[in-house]
Amino acid sequence: MSQDEKQEYTIKIIPKHGDEIKNIRISATTLKAAIGTVAVAAVLLVGTLSYSVYSTFTAHNNASEIQELRKVNGIQQEQLLQLSKKANSLQDQLDQLTKLENDLRRMSGAGPADSSVTTGTSGDDANHDGQGGPYVAPDLDNIGATLNNIEQGIEQRRQSLLALQEELKARQEAMGVPASAAGVAGFNANPYGVMGSSLMPSIWPTRGVVSSPYGMRWNGSDFHPGIDIANDMGTPIVATADGTVTTAGWNSGGYGNMVDIDHGNGIMTRYGHAMQVVVSAGQHVRRGQVIAYMGSTGFSTGPHVHYEVRINGQAVNPISYL
Repeated sequence: MSQDEKQEYTIKIIPKHGDEIKNIRISATTLKAAIGTVAVAAVLLVGTLSYSVYSTFTAHNNASEIQELRKVNGIQQEQLLQLSKKANSLQDQLDQLTKLENDLRRMSGAGPADSSVTTGTSGDDANHDGQGGPYVAPDLDNIGATLNNIEQGIEQRRQSLLALQEELKARQEAMGVPASAAGVAGFNANPYGVMGSSLMPSIWPTRGVVSSPYGMRWNGSDFHPGIDIANDMGTPIVATADGTVTTAGWNSGGYGNMVDIDHGNGIMTRYGHAMQVVVSAGQHVRRGQVIAYMGSTGFSTGPHVHYEVRINGQAVNPISYL
């Protein structure tokens, strides 16, 4: 028997009212084991409490960080929305300026501006106001593209107004010289635009009125990656350049009945919301060939064609190619 097993400790329990005193004998080994157990339990308790406090503190910090990030993100989204609304307002002002210039040119008998074809119509504008296309939320990229487009439009208007000023000045200096006959802008003069390279989308895809331009619209809540041209249901839609049809049929992303044409060199065109598609994937088409008939399928408010030009997958302003 070891020395610890021989050594004993006595615990006396003395009652309050003089009852019998109770003695509890505990060997040194048992006492040491009990003390060790209590010590381990104390360490575990302290560790558990420490981990609980740490976890609570970490969770609180994470919740605070998430809340702060949400707040910052909300501010950024609000700033982005305000910027898109500003871009939309600037686009509206540019459109009004373009219309004003065209009115002045018609009233003065001056020739149409090079870009006035963008407002050309055939038929009654009030009856053709269909719009649509996919919903694309505003972001820095498409807002930047819209602002660049507006900047180019402003410079174009400036050059056009300077040219009008020179024309009117020359006319004043030569009083008595008959004014040149003013041409009619848009499809009435030439339904499908000016012919260029057969592989470059340089003609209008249909006759009609531009009911929704490229860029921000609907008070800045939506980025429009193409232009909408509205007319009667069943109006022919043509390929704007030679190419190979890559998609022909229903699209669930908002385009409805859609045709995509690959023109090579990273250039493709898209025609959405058709009533009927008359080409098939893999088919080679020529510029001016009928590929579909105007409808109001997909995300659409009325008969029109949503027309896009994409360069290496990036949507650009189709007006630049018309």
